[in-house]
Amino acid sequence: MGDNEPLLPWLVIRQDDNGNRYRVGRYATRTEAERVADRLDASGHQQLYTVERVRMAS
Repeated sequence: MGDNEPLLPWLVIRQDDNGNRYRVGRYATRTEAERVADRLDASGHQQLYTVERVRMAS
């Protein structure tokens, strides 16, 4: 990683039925974030969980 990249660049985002988005957590690797999102998806909640990479401002 470069000096300007975040240490935890992967986010898990929850989107509710009204389209509101909330950050669930930040993770060091995409694999770790996807594992968390998959576990939350499997829990039976009617929410959408996605994984996104943090973009640094230029």
